[in-house]
Amino acid sequence: MAQKILDASGLRCPMPLLKTKLELNSMSPGDELEVIATDSGSARDIPAFLKLSRHHLVSSEEAGGRFRFVIRCGD
Repeated sequence: MAQKILDASGLRCPMPLLKTKLELNSMSPGDELEVIATDSGSARDIPAFLKLSRHHLVSSEEAGGRFRFVIRCGD
């Protein structure tokens, strides 16, 4: 279960990614963040950022125009 939920619904690129980065910076290693976004660019931007970061994508899904990501904060 995620320790924090970030609802970035209605925000346009690049705001969901920027808010995700800020939230992860305030979290402890091992904590999980759930991100909800409606901007289709998030489906590309957030996983691409995570591949280059110390954080890990636990799961992602899309339903009804809403994108949901669960991210584990890395060391």
